[in-house]
Amino acid sequence: MDNAKDTRFLPVLPLKNVVALPKSIMPVIVGRDLSVAAVEAALADTKEIFVTAQTSTKVSVPTPDDLYETGTRAVILQANRMPNGSLKILIEGISRSRIVEVTRTDEFIGVIAEDIEVPEPEKTADNEALWRTFFGLFKSYVKLNDKVPSDLPSMFKGAMDFDYLADTVAVHIQISIDERQQLLEMVDPIERMQHLLTLLKREIEIIRTENKIRKRVQNQVEKQQKDYYLNEQMRAIQSELGRDGLGKEIEEMHVKAKAARMSKEAFAKVESELGRLEQMQATSPEAAVSRNYVDWLVSLPWHKRTRDTVSLKKAEELLDNSHASMTKAKERIVEFIAAKKFAGKNLKRSPIICLIGPPGVGKTSLSRSIAESLNREFIRISLGGMRDEAEIRGHRRTYVGAMPGKIIQSMRKAKTTNPVILLDEIDKMSLDFRGDPASALLEVLDPELNNAFSDYFLEVDYDISQVMFITTANSYDTIPYPLLDRMEMISLSGYTLAEKSQIAKKFLLPKILKEYTLDAKAMGLSDEILELVIDEYTKEAGVRSLERVLAKLARKCIQELLADSKTKSVTITKKLIEKWLGSPTYKRPDKELAQEVGLATGLAWTEMGGDLLDIEITILKG
Repeated sequence: MDNAKDTRFLPVLPLKNVVALPKSIMPVIVGRDLSVAAVEAALADTKEIFVTAQTSTKVSVPTPDDLYETGTRAVILQANRMPNGSLKILIEGISRSRIVEVTRTDEFIGVIAEDIEVPEPEKTADNEALWRTFFGLFKSYVKLNDKVPSDLPSMFKGAMDFDYLADTVAVHIQISIDERQQLLEMVDPIERMQHLLTLLKREIEIIRTENKIRKRVQNQVEKQQKDYYLNEQMRAIQSELGRDGLGKEIEEMHVKAKAARMSKEAFAKVESELGRLEQMQATSPEAAVSRNYVDWLVSLPWHKRTRDTVSLKKAEELLDNSHASMTKAKERIVEFIAAKKFAGKNLKRSPIICLIGPPGVGKTSLSRSIAESLNREFIRISLGGMRDEAEIRGHRRTYVGAMPGKIIQSMRKAKTTNPVILLDEIDKMSLDFRGDPASALLEVLDPELNNAFSDYFLEVDYDISQVMFITTANSYDTIPYPLLDRMEMISLSGYTLAEKSQIAKKFLLPKILKEYTLDAKAMGLSDEILELVIDEYTKEAGVRSLERVLAKLARKCIQELLADSKTKSVTITKKLIEKWLGSPTYKRPDKELAQEVGLATGLAWTEMGGDLLDIEITILKG
């Protein structure tokens, strides 16, 4: 400790990628809790802080063992708090310092640090020669590097100020963190300047090489093509340093294309496009289009598929647990799974199922359960309001912003060749001058054609025959006949009162109670009251309105429980129903009407469900 100049307690500010040197002013963003606490402690005292670098940048919360022993005693000149809670500070290095003892590690690291005394160089002829050589080299570096202030050498009017000059040069040249830390640990200014001499010569050589590249590029291009010149300059620099970004990207695309095991046609297309890409400028619009095209081809699943779950018992249990009723639909799904189990890989074609029924009967949720029972990826495509054929087949690459259609996008999202894709609301499509999307779906849904589906953007055939397509609709009327001919129709009728009651008890109420974190005993709802709610406050084929009404009852129960802390449960009665929901919305007529002259009973059916009608007959002359 003969070099010890001063000893004091200081909070420690650990830095990840920066080494602070004496006699330098630098801004620092402080975000870690450990560092913020250290800065606040310093600001509350003398504003002095011990700044040192971490031995590893991968450590998020450093301990004393993760820090260099030698650092810099600095003073905080300015501190501003950022909106995100971090601090932006300005520090000035005072002197080299080393850790003598760690005294605190709770909120921040606190140490006893001692200043390191820097020896004064002797005034010899050798030292004078070193000073002149180094100072002349530094002035040459300042002239070559535009980023260094041109008036910096004028600050050193007196010779032999080795320590100040060495630290100033170390701040302004581009060197690694380890090299900067090594310079910080060099106490002798003569040794430090000799080491810096080598680093400074290296930097000057690099800058001169860059200037040569810049001049060579300037001779290769025309003066008026400024953008082209900048691109070539960047490319030449990357080539000189051996880091050609575009070449590396093309090589990665080659590797991905081979790993994708795509068709011969697609692989030839990728190879051709990559060959063209090698001749383009990295930042040109054409290169961006080519890269996007190749990226789509290599990112599509060509062979990867999920293994189907073929346990009939497991599939039946899953479908029964997730949906009540729907007997015919469930039977058809179990039939397919049974055929898959029996035929194995010989069953090439997947069926096209169309679930038709009123809103709210569970068409979409049943489709999701089908995918789950088969252990396949599930993707939903909404066709409602679709008018553009390009939504199905994609855009041609000649258009700006071209991209594949919904089918190819879904395949990329699924990452397997055999997902379950739901085409929702197939009866809600329309057509205009941009084409007929329903006609484009003919190829998608035809098992004889979809093994070579053609997307305008891809320009190569893609096999979607392993996909299980499921469509949904509310009615047959608006579905074009050619589409109907390619699908197997499964009708989902509206639920009866008994079915709605079972759905409410098994599915809707448990779901609502879980959503509101309400105990089942806290909401007493008898079967009689539940049927009253279904019969007099909802009128629908599905159960969406019923779910909303039950949710409202749950919220009312929560209000009652909060109003009186002694109340542990609320029993819902007919009186409470009328209080909370008002008078019955729908009054059901007597099912057995008295026979009256001029009155007939009729049935009405719409895509929203069915109902009974009382039809009055009037006889007119004529």
